[in-house]
Amino acid sequence: MTEDATRDRLDALESRLAYQEDWLDTLDHALAAQDRRVAQLERTNDMLRERLRNLRQSVDDDAPTPSDEIPPHY
Repeated sequence: MTEDATRDRLDALESRLAYQEDWLDTLDHALAAQDRRVAQLERTNDMLRERLRNLRQSVDDDAPTPSDEIPPHY
């Protein structure tokens, strides 16, 4: 192999390596952003579950019991 061919091959490999490093950085940033979003959605989900639990408990606490009901003939 000639020196020029070796240099061209080395340049091509360096170019591919630089492209792959850039692509890995892009993927790393996207993955980090996605991880933050998933964490935020998990917190929101936990908060909504807690609110739903509180609402159900509130409804259950306010529900009339049979002793609270007035018989139909009154």
